[in-house]
Amino acid sequence: MSAPWILLRGLTRESRHWGAFAPLLAQRCGAVLPVDLPGNGTLAHVRSPLAVEDYVDAVRAEAQRLGARGPYKVLAMSLGGMVATAWAQRHPDEIAQLVLINTSMRPYSRFYERLRPAAWPALLCAAWHWRARGDDCIAEAMIHSRTCARRDTLAADLAAWRAIRAGAPVSRPNAIRQLLAAARYTARGVPRCPTLVLSSQADRLVDPACSARLASAWGAAWREHPWAGHDLPHDDPQWLVEAVCTAFGPSGVMHAHGSQGAG
Repeated sequence: MSAPWILLRGLTRESRHWGAFAPLLAQRCGAVLPVDLPGNGTLAHVRSPLAVEDYVDAVRAEAQRLGARGPYKVLAMSLGGMVATAWAQRHPDEIAQLVLINTSMRPYSRFYERLRPAAWPALLCAAWHWRARGDDCIAEAMIHSRTCARRDTLAADLAAWRAIRAGAPVSRPNAIRQLLAAARYTARGVPRCPTLVLSSQADRLVDPACSARLASAWGAAWREHPWAGHDLPHDDPQWLVEAVCTAFGPSGVMHAHGSQGAG
């Protein structure tokens, strides 16, 4: 496998949470390689690191183990976006293109923007019911309420997410360690590769101002979805695929520069 799109999810989420987006991207842009962060999915048995830089080491090793050859194109969201950023900054020759979705990081975002105070009650409820027997639906419902704007697929989503949780449960300690790693991460420098920053106007978990400010500071291209929630790949996978293809094109050369608003 050569130059795939490596996909990195966020806190406690794994490869199967990409849903319809991953095959859609593969149809339009070639090979995709979802890689789980330590503590999630196929790596649920692994202890999650407390530093984003250690996630970078794990992701690089996993990509090489799976036979992928760089330079890589990386599409990542939330915590995965921090990992992708650290990767591009530490090993610039390994990353050819970068797409960051609804991510946030110091020094560009304030703590109350990175995790909206209005989301805390739902997240605390999810944490309380995290491993309680029979309460997995409550935890997933709380996550859905803060990350997804689409409600028409709620029943199917919860059924799928409960099955994922049953097959590869993320431990509460690993969830906490991932949250701490995200909270502690500070970006150092600007990625040298072409970068597209995407945000969701209706993100109820992370303030979309985080993405806009990041794109402005880096001089990166930026687009904002007008109605999607934090989990943009879930809410509107087709829009996301189009945004990536419009930005980079089939040749991989970035077409969009600067920032633009919703649409």
